[in-house]
Amino acid sequence: MVQDKSKQPAFVLVRPQMGENIGAAARAMWNFGLDRMRVVAPRDGWPNEKAVAMSSGAGRLLDEALLSDDLEGAVGDCTYVMATTARPRDMTKTVFTPEAAMAEAASRIADGQRVAILFGPERAGLENEDIAQANAIISVPVNPEFPSLNLGQCVLLCSYEWMRASATAVPVQEALAGTEWANGEEIAHLARHYEDRMEEAGFFFPEHKAASMKINLRNLWSRLPLTRADVQMLHGMLRQIVRWKDKS
Repeated sequence: MVQDKSKQPAFVLVRPQMGENIGAAARAMWNFGLDRMRVVAPRDGWPNEKAVAMSSGAGRLLDEALLSDDLEGAVGDCTYVMATTARPRDMTKTVFTPEAAMAEAASRIADGQRVAILFGPERAGLENEDIAQANAIISVPVNPEFPSLNLGQCVLLCSYEWMRASATAVPVQEALAGTEWANGEEIAHLARHYEDRMEEAGFFFPEHKAASMKINLRNLWSRLPLTRADVQMLHGMLRQIVRWKDKS
């Protein structure tokens, strides 16, 4: 789903060092419908062939990326800026998880604000001077013994959370592969089929326990999420067992 550029945050790569990581970031953004990339003072110049090669079909983001010499120029039109960082900073700022940050971004953008998300260079991340220009911080809850995230990974996390915050996605879907859920009548018919055949086989023994055993069996069928295809297969299995027994 491609989103209106005015209805999405700008992802700002601050002094990125490797073209491959810029390309990976573009690919991650485009996976989730984001295409407002801004690049601040890339180390290896611009345009970058390695970034294009790594973008794997998301090259348009690189072609249309806003190039800036400094961070101030990259976010000058924004009303709210969030900076990603893995390290604790001695600054008085609100700290969001990526999930909460993208929910905040979606809310502000819906109110007509312009939001930017800052991502720092690969070696050490954003400098304090960069974060000082941000209104808030995004901190990913990672292993404290190994907090370093690749630039593309961090962009991917935020892009995914943006999609969750801004799009209506069904959390759980059932893939029925062309069939439908079995209704009560079909399941009751299946239960009777099994009860009849198992009765003939002498399964319900001793007699004084037969009623409770049948109830337990009915309860088993009712607990199973059966499709019509499942019911047909279970009927067919039992018929085949009976046919095999008769031949024997």
